[in-house]
Amino acid sequence: MSNIPEQLSAAMTIDGALGAAVVDYTSGMTLGTEGGGTALDLETAAAGITDVVRAKIRVIELLGQNDNIEDILVTLTSQYHLLRPIAGGEGLFLYLVLSRDRGNLALARRTLSGIERSLVV
Repeated sequence: MSNIPEQLSAAMTIDGALGAAVVDYTSGMTLGTEGGGTALDLETAAAGITDVVRAKIRVIELLGQNDNIEDILVTLTSQYHLLRPIAGGEGLFLYLVLSRDRGNLALARRTLSGIERSLVV
């Protein structure tokens, strides 16, 4: 049984969390979202950021690297966008948006790692 809502709620307890989602990078569609609101449309953001994940995976394949992506960071002037492909998740990634003013990036990365291990889709 899926625990996506519970795990996204856990992600939202991270200091500075503005929104979180589980995203299918083959389609760009979300399997679940938490947070967001009028200032952050998570459905649209997830669909767009999917291209970043696809591009990085493609580069690793083109280089012939036998390695996995732990996470990808996109830094904006007011936000961090943290993308964490789910190991064994067949095309899924965790997407967390943090306020730069209130967020702790190191803590967020560590917490997302735990959420990834606990996630059941």
